[in-house]
Amino acid sequence: MATDDRLMSDGARAVRRVVARADENPLGTLVGLVVEDTAICLVRAGDGCFYALRDNCTHEDYPLSDGELDDFTVECARHGSRFDIRSGEVLSPP
Repeated sequence: MATDDRLMSDGARAVRRVVARADENPLGTLVGLVVEDTAICLVRAGDGCFYALRDNCTHEDYPLSDGELDDFTVECARHGSRFDIRSGEVLSPP
C-alpha cells in the first residue's frame, strides 16, 4: 500500500493511499479491503468508476463485498438488504 501524505490549505493533513489497482478490478466487481482498521467494500461499477462504502451491512454484521452488484446497487448476500453504492443509502431493508 503506497502512501502520499500532503498538507492541505487549511493546515490539515490529507493522506492518500493506494489500496487497489484499476487493472486488477474489472467492471462489476466488489472487493473487501481493510484500510486503517476500517473494512471497506470497493466497487468498480459498470460506468468504470470506483465507489467505496463500509463493508458492513447495517442489518447485521456481514460483509457487503460478499453480495451482488446490480447497476449502482449492492445487495447483501445474507439478508437481501440493498444499498446505493454512490451514497451508501439503504434502499431496502431485509
